Amino acid sequence: MKLLALDTSSEGCSAALLVDGSVTERFEFAPRGHTRLLMPMVRELLAEQGMMPAQLDALAFACGPGSFTGLRIATGVVQGLAYGLDVPVVPVSSLAAVAADAIFRSSLAEGDGIAVAFDARMGEVYWGCYVCRDGQPELVGDERVCAPESVALAPPVTRWFGAGQGWELQDRFPAAVTGAMTTIDLSLVPRASRVAEIAASAFREGAGVSAAQAQPVYIRDEVAWKKLPGR
Repeated sequence: MKLLALDTSSEGCSAALLVDGSVTERFEFAPRGHTRLLMPMVRELLAEQGMMPAQLDALAFACGPGSFTGLRIATGVVQGLAYGLDVPVVPVSSLAAVAADAIFRSSLAEGDGIAVAFDARMGEVYWGCYVCRDGQPELVGDERVCAPESVALAPPVTRWFGAGQGWELQDRFPAAVTGAMTTIDLSLVPRASRVAEIAASAFREGAGVSAAQAQPVYIRDEVAWKKLPGR
C-alpha cells in the first residue's frame, strides 16, 4: 500500500508517506506556514521514494477538530490531489491522531485510556476519550466540544493518560478527571505519521470516501450555525 497523509489541523504542519508499512514524515511547527510548507513536504517525500503521485493508492488527512483555517488548507490540498489522481481519501480525527501518538511514545498497554484535549478557544476544549486496542486508539463515546469544567472520562478504564495542548487548562478540569491521570503530555499535537497509520488500517477495512466527501469536521459548526442572526 502507498498512502500519503497530511495534517495542518494545529500549529504543526506535516506530511507523511506510508509505503508497504514503512512511514517517512516531514514535520514542522509553523503556526502560519502551512500553505508555504505543505506541498514542498509532499514533493520531498515522493522524491525520496522515487515515486510519482499516480502511484498512490489512497490519501488521508487530519479532518479535525482543530484550527478552522488549518483544516481548510489540508482539505483543499487533499481534495485537489484526490480529484486529479482519482483515489479515495480517508479522513482521520485529529484527536485520534494525538491518541495514537501517545500510544506510540509512551508504549501504552492494551486497555489503557487516553484522554485527549485541544484548546477550542471561546472558553472551551475539544475532548475525546480513547482506549488502546491492538496498538491503535479506539474512540469511547463521542468527540465533543465543551467547557473544561464539563469534561468526563469514559468508563471502564483503570489507567488513564492525558494528551494534547488542551491540558494546559487542566486547572479547570474536574478533580476526578485530573486525579485519574497517570501522566499528562501537553506537547503532543497531531502528526501526519500517525494519521497515515490510522488511515492505512481503516483503508484495509474498506474505509475511504471520494474527493467531494472529504470534508473537515469542526464539531462546533452546527452550534455556530444556529447562533447566526435569523437562524
